[in-house]
Amino acid sequence: MPRFLPFRGLRYSPAHLSSLDDVVCPPYDVISPTERLALEARSPYNVVRVELPQPDGDTDPYRRAATLLDSWRDGGIVRRDPEAAFYGYRMTFTDPDGAPRSTVGVIGALELEPPGDGILPHEETTPKAKTDRMELLRATRVNTSPIWGLSPASGLSARLTPPATPAEHVTDGDGVAHQLWPIADPVAVAAIRAAVESQPVLIADGHHRFETALAYQEERAGGPPGSAGEDLVMALIVELRAEQLTVQAVHRLLSGLPGGFDLPEALAPWFDVTPTGPPDRTIGARMGDAGAMAVLTLSGAWLARPRPGVTAAASHDLDSSRLDVALASLPAHHVTYQHGWATCAAAVATGQADAAVLLRPAAIDQIGAIARGGIRMPPKTTYFWPKPRTGMVLRELLG
Repeated sequence: MPRFLPFRGLRYSPAHLSSLDDVVCPPYDVISPTERLALEARSPYNVVRVELPQPDGDTDPYRRAATLLDSWRDGGIVRRDPEAAFYGYRMTFTDPDGAPRSTVGVIGALELEPPGDGILPHEETTPKAKTDRMELLRATRVNTSPIWGLSPASGLSARLTPPATPAEHVTDGDGVAHQLWPIADPVAVAAIRAAVESQPVLIADGHHRFETALAYQEERAGGPPGSAGEDLVMALIVELRAEQLTVQAVHRLLSGLPGGFDLPEALAPWFDVTPTGPPDRTIGARMGDAGAMAVLTLSGAWLARPRPGVTAAASHDLDSSRLDVALASLPAHHVTYQHGWATCAAAVATGQADAAVLLRPAAIDQIGAIARGGIRMPPKTTYFWPKPRTGMVLRELLG
């Protein structure tokens, strides 16, 4: 099993901030251009300036990010903790059904190894270029945001009780409260290590960052000796328990279909397609009750229950796998991935997409079983929510 180690985190100094909320940001891959500008406007020290650096004349954006981070270190804006620690992390929120929930995990440095016995990705990645993350890692030698791993180790959550006053706390725009606190007590550190290192780690979120870290490790293997910091990657580890996790679906937007194309009719060989009411907050419940996906076009909305043939042809018992089979039979088209039924419905209504297919989320036990089975889910099957904030703690590779 891979090692899981404490590290000396790089954190913002309260002496230079009016509020930590002004300097943290969401993960890089869910930030729109408009949101990036809004985050930059909140503070000259917002971590989005490092996480998503922008060109400035002839200055390389990644070198610019490294120079900016160096200036923050030199000016005391961020400072390295005096001792190595794990970092407890809790997100408290209200789930889509209105119930109070929380997710608690621990941030540490996870030893890198190729996917196999000790680290188990659960889904394929899209062919998105990893050059951006690689260039940022080369320039800064810093893990700016953690990958998210799941541990089957029983009892990990019970070892992560936050103190009455956590060291760091922010509330994001969705009303999610984020808390972080260092854990440096040797007994607690040893217990957390023993729990995480006793079982394989399943990658829940951050597959691209994990693959980039592996590629960077390989690249550095032939270089000059260093601290071997590239042999580890910052990871948030959460116990693989249903009460700790909220998994939502990632839906599909279709565009580029021929004019007048009848999508419900084209899907009929694979699904039993029946009309349903317009999409609203009840659409998920309707899908669940019917055991169906939902298809949205300008002409209306339909429930699509899988027929035996598509289930037999699919690689997994998942809507994403079944839909992949059906989409392969359609004329040439373009698929984009979108979280949130309302956003998908709006895209169809405004003509940004020809159609949307709403999927049901994968179950927690499916994620664990598929990761251990070695055959990954299709890309963008799962959307773990809420997302930890970038900038609560950074990990320097040093050396």
